[in-house]
Amino acid sequence: MPRLLGVEIPAKKKVAYSLRYINGIGPTRADQLVKEAGLNPDMRAQDLTEEQLNKILHIITENKWVLEGDLRREIAANLKRLQAINCYRGIRHRRSLPVRGQRTSTNARTRKGPRKTVGVTKAAPEKS
Repeated sequence: MPRLLGVEIPAKKKVAYSLRYINGIGPTRADQLVKEAGLNPDMRAQDLTEEQLNKILHIITENKWVLEGDLRREIAANLKRLQAINCYRGIRHRRSLPVRGQRTSTNARTRKGPRKTVGVTKAAPEKS
């Protein structure tokens, strides 16, 4: 398995699809990388040479793309900042509720998690 930026990319898949396993590289950037590196789009990741891997890394550093750990840290810092300044979005993130104006009376299950049933419980019978 080829390794780029500390990520094992799948060897059997085409290069453009394998590159998407790196956090911060999506379909557009992956296609752009393959094109700029002059690689065959039908080539599999296992067929990449060291020279081609270095070319891909060079293009990434040349474009100054924020990827993997740095990207995760940046996103986490942005969320922490929103929560620290107590803005509406920060409060919604803190409470694990939808942030972008979706309804919450129904739906929103992805963000809120599974339903928590709240009901009346029977009192235990008293012993005399």
